[in-house]
Amino acid sequence: MSSETELLSTSYLFGSNAPYVEELYESYLENPGSIPERWRDYFDQLQHQPATDGQETTRDQAHAPIIESFAQRARANAFVARGGSQQVDLSVASKQVSVQSLIAAYRSLGVRVADLDPLKRQERPVIPELDPAFYGLTEADLDQVYSATNTYFTKADTMSMRDMLKALRDTYCRSVGAEFMHISDPAAKRWIQERLESSSGVPAFSPERKRHVLQQLTEAEGLERFLHTKYVGQKRFSLEGGESFIASMDELVNHAGESGVQEIVVGMAHRGRLNMLVNIMGKMPADLFAEFEGKYAQTLTDGDVKYHNGFSSDLSTRGGPVHLSLAFNPSHLEIVNPVVEGSVRARQDRRGDENGTEVLPVLVHGDAAFAGQGVVMETLNLAQTRGYGTGGTVHLVINNQIGFTTSDPRDTRSTLYCTDVAKMIEAPVFHVNGDDPEAVVYVTQLALDYRREFHHDVVVDIVCFRKLGHNEQDTPSLTQPLMYKRIGQHPGTRKLYADKLVAQGILAEGEADELVKGYRQLMEDGRRTVEPVLTDYKNKYATDWKPFLNAKWTDHADTGVPLAELTRIGERLTTVPESFTVHPLVERLLNDRRKMARGEQRLDWGMGEHLGFATLVASGYTIRITGQDSGRGTFTHRHAVLHDQKRDRWNDGTYIPLQNVSDTQAPFTVIDSVLSEEAVLGFEYGYATAEPNTLTIWEAQFGDFVNGAQVVIDQFISAGEAKWGRQCGLVMMLPHGYEGQGPEHSSGRIERFLQLCADNNMQVVQPTNASQIFHVLRRQMIRPFRKPLVIFTPKSLLRHKDATSPLQDLADGHFELVIGEQNAEINPAEVKRVLVCSGRVYYDLLNARNEGQRGDVAILRVEQLYPFGHKAFQAELQKYPNAKEIIWVQDEPQNQGPWFYIQHHLYENMAEGQRLGYAGRPASASPAVGYMAKHLEQLRNMLEQAFAPKFKGFTLLK
Repeated sequence: MSSETELLSTSYLFGSNAPYVEELYESYLENPGSIPERWRDYFDQLQHQPATDGQETTRDQAHAPIIESFAQRARANAFVARGGSQQVDLSVASKQVSVQSLIAAYRSLGVRVADLDPLKRQERPVIPELDPAFYGLTEADLDQVYSATNTYFTKADTMSMRDMLKALRDTYCRSVGAEFMHISDPAAKRWIQERLESSSGVPAFSPERKRHVLQQLTEAEGLERFLHTKYVGQKRFSLEGGESFIASMDELVNHAGESGVQEIVVGMAHRGRLNMLVNIMGKMPADLFAEFEGKYAQTLTDGDVKYHNGFSSDLSTRGGPVHLSLAFNPSHLEIVNPVVEGSVRARQDRRGDENGTEVLPVLVHGDAAFAGQGVVMETLNLAQTRGYGTGGTVHLVINNQIGFTTSDPRDTRSTLYCTDVAKMIEAPVFHVNGDDPEAVVYVTQLALDYRREFHHDVVVDIVCFRKLGHNEQDTPSLTQPLMYKRIGQHPGTRKLYADKLVAQGILAEGEADELVKGYRQLMEDGRRTVEPVLTDYKNKYATDWKPFLNAKWTDHADTGVPLAELTRIGERLTTVPESFTVHPLVERLLNDRRKMARGEQRLDWGMGEHLGFATLVASGYTIRITGQDSGRGTFTHRHAVLHDQKRDRWNDGTYIPLQNVSDTQAPFTVIDSVLSEEAVLGFEYGYATAEPNTLTIWEAQFGDFVNGAQVVIDQFISAGEAKWGRQCGLVMMLPHGYEGQGPEHSSGRIERFLQLCADNNMQVVQPTNASQIFHVLRRQMIRPFRKPLVIFTPKSLLRHKDATSPLQDLADGHFELVIGEQNAEINPAEVKRVLVCSGRVYYDLLNARNEGQRGDVAILRVEQLYPFGHKAFQAELQKYPNAKEIIWVQDEPQNQGPWFYIQHHLYENMAEGQRLGYAGRPASASPAVGYMAKHLEQLRNMLEQAFAPKFKGFTLLK
């Protein structure tokens, strides 16, 4: 046995242990705290021992002392093994460590020099760490044999360095550039290394498979060229230059089917959407052409442009039937991301698919939007949380390298790659040259397999180009002449790949042209290009929306619950396990709630809400409520999640009474969400659109914070049904009320929601007592249709004694659109003025009237602002025939709140001779003042104005 062989086989620094030691050392250099203390101490000592020149070494010069130490230990081990009689060549140890460093460099930095750009606009950088000379290796070392036990290029234990270097370059520097060394899970990194290195990054496709890839490219290009000539100048957001995306999606659907996936939900913006609809999902080309020619759906009040519309179909894949859904998408690009995730989570919950193996989310991004839109980060941050995880998302980036009009990365992002944001959740990123469609298909397979193996997000970045402008009416060469000169010279991905297959003997000359002609004929005939689309496939987990689609609007529902049932449920809600120790304050709350359930004490808001939830789950309705403090409640009123005060571990010791209402109840889920409004609200909207039998609630921490999710409200919640026919029963709870807490803790922006109201698109309510919240929650599920519900919930009223309700009101009552005068001592004939209001200001008015003993003033509460209850309001107003003044009173400034919306409804119901007036805060740029003294002064002025003997405010005569 040679000295070198003996050294490699006997030293714990080499042989089978070499990969472990090297990985420890690399981890130490990156983060010393990540390795065992024994090894960290050892490396620390080596880092700071004197070098030969007398200077202390530092971590920047770490390899020299480490290599020397390894060599010394290896020599000592070999010497002992031979009885101390033979010397060994220490250069072997040094060079082996250099080879290991070179391998690590290619895994980390090879992506920087990979051949990723179809346009080849920039020279690839020179990376010294990828040159063997950087580690002191010479030409003479290339044919030497070194250990290869921590690589997957060969089944042998050794390789020559020349073969090793070729394998590294083939794997990491050709059409695929992989970023995965940022992942902290060693198993995930090894899995990717094995998959990439065992094939040298090159797929082994059969001739039939290659023909299929060419067919996908032909269809992708063929549709765009057909539309370009048939509908000249019409916007379609062409896929030309990125045709490999269709090959990727085709593989994704088929390989997902092979992996057991039964449903796929896709979210994507405009680019390539029409191509996706026709060539992947099987939309009839004739239907698409009709949309280009002006056809529209008679059932929609507004409709949407063709490249926003969604679609669904059942496809036959290599693994069986798969239901494919393309989510409706507005122009706000990435905002669809959380909506898709919510829809997927709902479908997974319906199936009991806890790991996400049956339902797959796929998000298709643009390069500039992926880097630039904050909702991308917010959605990524949901990925591994308990309440929002979907088992990993496959992200496909159609990387045009240009964004909208700019092609300089300095103007589009501050990162090296547009996908760098995904590294925050340690998602691997596979960059791939769009001109190599086989590589695109290969990394799509790889991404799906990674997601299935690790239940984690993964990114495929298809680096391509955009042949035309942002839309077909744009002239990009005006601002990007150099880029578009290269694009003009590019023959097209299909042509390049067809020529390659001809050169390989897979296609005969002219055969590719026949494929083009055949597809063109399909377009001319308007026939479907995807076969087979399953027309009779029945998905047992599909939701039947038919009962909700044709139901007529009604404000009334029978929401009362028998007293005996309320008492029974109340006992369950206030009982905790014997071994469970609640906080003393919570124990007192439970005791009070027990009295409320027995009718011994009036119900406060929290108990009314709890009984609403409990009676729904007892009746079979699932409930999901999320928000930044929804378990306890921002204002400590809910306490849906109880915490054992004697728990001894972080993740133990909670009890949720609403999950223990009965043995046969529906699920109740409450989640303290991540600190996000936009992504979380989008998620819950997506959940609600996929699950009509779940009461889905999003609660803002403060109502003001909802403006962080305004895009979701504008694009989806208020307009989704008018644009796309999508019903949604999402509930938004927005704490709202003026109590001197300043401009960011007062207003839920009622005026913005009312401005969006039309066509019975949603409901806006502001309940003022416990029975009202009970009934409105139950009404939301009992009525046979699904409309978004916006509830402006109180803060101070949560514990206000006048906002409580008797238990009987939950049994006998229903949600009141308008609550009339409650003081029986007010004589209607003597009333000269009627104050109309909504929300907590009612209690200020009530106290002021009592103090002033104003029996000539009646007070009406509008509990449902939209749709306005005309009949209910008119019935109350007609009780006061002698009232000449109808005064709207609100907490909000005059230019905000309901005033500008509601004055028209009030005027419509007034009698001849009555005057309409406004009492409230003056117009303001801010929603509320920040000084308590000024707040109180404004409140005092408002009350004085409302009860002034002679009203001096603005009036409008009927």
